[in-house]
Amino acid sequence: MPAGARAQTVTRGPYLQSGTPQSVVVRWRTSAPTDSRVRYGAAAGSLSASATDPAVTTEHAVTLAGLAPDTRYYYSVGTTAVSLAGDDAGHFFVTAPAPGTPRATRVWVLGDSGTANAGAAAVRDAYTTFTGTRHTDLWLMLGDNAYNDGTDAEYQAAVFAMYPEMLRKSVLWPTLGNHDGHTADSASQTGPYYDIFSLPRNGEAGGLASGTEAYYSFDYGNVHFVCLESHETSRSPSGAMLTWLASDVASTARDWVIAFWHHPPYTKGSHDSDTEAQLREMRENALPILEAAGVDLVLTGHSHSYERSFLLDGHYGASASLVPSMKKDAGGGREAGSGAYRKSPGTPGREGAVYAVAGSSGQISGGPLNHPAMFVAINALGSMVLDVAGNRLDAKFLRSNGAIADEFTILKGGPPGTRFHTVTPCRVLDTRRPPGPLGSPPLAGGAARTFPVTGACGVPATARAITGNLTVTQATAAGHLRAYPGGTTAPPVSTLNFATGQTRANNLIVTLGAAGDLTGEAVMPSGADTAHLILDVTGYFE
Repeated sequence: MPAGARAQTVTRGPYLQSGTPQSVVVRWRTSAPTDSRVRYGAAAGSLSASATDPAVTTEHAVTLAGLAPDTRYYYSVGTTAVSLAGDDAGHFFVTAPAPGTPRATRVWVLGDSGTANAGAAAVRDAYTTFTGTRHTDLWLMLGDNAYNDGTDAEYQAAVFAMYPEMLRKSVLWPTLGNHDGHTADSASQTGPYYDIFSLPRNGEAGGLASGTEAYYSFDYGNVHFVCLESHETSRSPSGAMLTWLASDVASTARDWVIAFWHHPPYTKGSHDSDTEAQLREMRENALPILEAAGVDLVLTGHSHSYERSFLLDGHYGASASLVPSMKKDAGGGREAGSGAYRKSPGTPGREGAVYAVAGSSGQISGGPLNHPAMFVAINALGSMVLDVAGNRLDAKFLRSNGAIADEFTILKGGPPGTRFHTVTPCRVLDTRRPPGPLGSPPLAGGAARTFPVTGACGVPATARAITGNLTVTQATAAGHLRAYPGGTTAPPVSTLNFATGQTRANNLIVTLGAAGDLTGEAVMPSGADTAHLILDVTGYFE
């Protein structure tokens, strides 16, 4: 009896792998061995093209090649005789944009989601509601994708039965977690994890060939993604993985670099990055390579909580070794708060990265949640949503109840025609100092003082704007502070509000006046009231 003539059913998938601007791998499992055919086209009901593999198997993997970039295709899977699933509105994929194209991109991020329980379902449903009709361009799994041991049956329950709709229309990019590693071997690339996923080992999705599916890279538009294997592959600086990493990130021309793996470099959740070898070695060995190459965001799991850092650079020791200079921006990166994190265009090194632990997509396990590198730590079920558009990256932690519990923004570049430079955090002015242009006297209520900023703390005369931290202290009455370019009219909004005797600080980005100066004005009840002003600069635009 010819293959496909008997009644067959699809028992897994279909699911999408290794998407590129010109190709995608379509995979599925059948109840009995058949040959393989994917039919595809521009509209459901009109699948005029096909790709076939004559080998008879239950595990089907067909590569569709010669596709157009950033194009939607509908498809079905089956045999040379009959289609078994698809050819409807829910079976489609969208090819990746041409390399380097700054296309608006949505990424869904799940960590430690493999519980196959009501918690994982609630996280899934919250995202489905949140994204609505907005297509998910790709999604990431940060390891521990199937508990407890990453067996084939556990993957069926935790991945294929949990996310069937997402699997059939958006390419999934996973990394190996320690639980997945119970039944998988990265050295030989065997076991259920490596049997299930088709990942780019030859550089076919962008980036450099790694020669293994254990770690790899790929491009999507103007974003370069790097997946590392932190469980059992050597984490030595001279090992194959980190040697490849250094070459890969040095060679990318993309505007953004996002790295992901399982074991977090910073956490005080259900795991401790101070004491556990895999976590410590990734921090000590992988982070210097990534930060030198301008990584923007690092995503990990393992701890079953959500923890998110400041904009950091150079923190490679234990938690107690963190010093203020390692915070390139000590704010929260929230536009409605202290302002977005800012970096230069492209991927210049040493300008900081945000580190997120997103391991609560299936369960929560608490912990102290007090790592000093973290701006926020939350013991709640959820997932992350990333939106990248041009020079802007927005990230959210979406709880299982649909609430946004954290968000931050990274912006690359300042106003058109400017370039951002970091400086070692430096105190430009402090009105508690002896009298002088950048010292006392304090600000008097209702009076403005203009301070010469350029020429101090490494801020050159060509600087057009500065970033930094502004502090008011020892105020004799409540009021608010305005900071604005020298030689201009005071704005109607405050930079910082304060109470009597209170010390208040806020991040700021402010344009300088034509003379490279900054005006500060304390709005207080009386001209006899005073407040001291402190400005620490962290960077400048020119």
